[in-house]
Amino acid sequence: MNTIEQQLWDYIDGNLDDSSKKAIEEKIESNAELKSQYEDLLKLNLVFNEIDLDEPSMSFNRNVMESIALAPAPVAMKTKVDKKIIYSIGGFFVISLLALLGYVFYNANFEMPQFDLKVNLDFNLEKYITPTAIYAFLFADLVIGLIFLDQFLRKKVAQK
Repeated sequence: MNTIEQQLWDYIDGNLDDSSKKAIEEKIESNAELKSQYEDLLKLNLVFNEIDLDEPSMSFNRNVMESIALAPAPVAMKTKVDKKIIYSIGGFFVISLLALLGYVFYNANFEMPQFDLKVNLDFNLEKYITPTAIYAFLFADLVIGLIFLDQFLRKKVAQK
């Protein structure tokens, strides 16, 4: 459909603003071919307006729903995987890891240099356990407890 035909349809439907409407009216008055096309579109529009729309029967919705209810429900496809395949893949990875571990042990140098370990186990717990840390720990425990209680109560209500 060309643009002038689209403009004529918009003019017939009343979808144009005033300036576009006046421009189309001037084009129709000045061009005889455009005027005949406009008259043809007007006649076509009248024919369209006179056509009655077909409506489905009253029981159409019920008939469709019944036919859907009679159709078998789709079943989820269940494929069975052979356990031998799973075991062979798992065995391949276990053997690969054992081979890698054996290679590392074979090429490892087990000589340990002498080293002096002096560990100071004197901890100042008062430095780390402050009232703020205790309150934060208790708050986190309270939130976790409330979440657990909510889940527990929801399960009880769902069972009833």
